[in-house]
Amino acid sequence: MSRKVTESQSERSEIIFPADSNALGNLFGGRLMQFMDLTGAMAASRHARAITVTASMDHLDFVAPVHVGDLLILKSSVNRAFRTSMEVGVKAMVEDVREQKLRHVSSAYITFVAVDRSGQGIVVPQLELETDHQRRRWEDAGRRREMRAGETLRRKRVRESLTADWHV
Repeated sequence: MSRKVTESQSERSEIIFPADSNALGNLFGGRLMQFMDLTGAMAASRHARAITVTASMDHLDFVAPVHVGDLLILKSSVNRAFRTSMEVGVKAMVEDVREQKLRHVSSAYITFVAVDRSGQGIVVPQLELETDHQRRRWEDAGRRREMRAGETLRRKRVRESLTADWHV
């Protein structure tokens, strides 16, 4: 079983209001992360045709600020499907509606796991790659997964080495 990348690509738009911003009138980073997580979850759920939960967010880059009044456009696409998990790339841009131009403001890779109603992981369809760009993203996702696995093992070893008074 496989699905095309284009079958699950998702997009979300938000107008940024003062309640979403800091004292400088810039969108809170955590709020942007929330928008990115939701947009990524849309693509993951569409691909898996199931409930998905966020497992990790990495390589989140804040490239430029987003200001009150900006029109934020978020786009997501499944880069690679593994067994029960998927890496989804999310790109955030601000649209200048007068100039009809997009300005890149943030990108992230988010891993989602497909689960059943009891929270158990379920197998997801593989990706049917149609373009060179999709193949490159698929290969890059495999390399990032290897790096994440190494980092997960390192953190586990650090946690195991901590004593009860580690915070003192």
